Amino acid sequence: MTREEEQRRAGLDGQAVLLVAGLADLAVSTVGSALGAVRGALRRSDTSELAAQAEHDLLARGRLALDRYAAPPPAHLEILARRALARQAADDE
Repeated sequence: MTREEEQRRAGLDGQAVLLVAGLADLAVSTVGSALGAVRGALRRSDTSELAAQAEHDLLARGRLALDRYAAPPPAHLEILARRALARQAADDE
């Protein structure tokens, strides 16, 4: 390995370390914020209503996520066939 390749590799390793450290810091601050929100929610008098609303929101988010990622996209050839049929029908009119 040449010196230039070693320097490039060390730079990439350093970037990876910085990325991991940044992600860890983000995770820690997010968890801290979430814990603060939970503490605040526990002090509220309408905790049961808040929990029911949170459950409803989570169910809705779950449905949206499944719709976004679980549904396969339409087949490319089928789309082309539908367009061809539509053009053919338009030409016949």
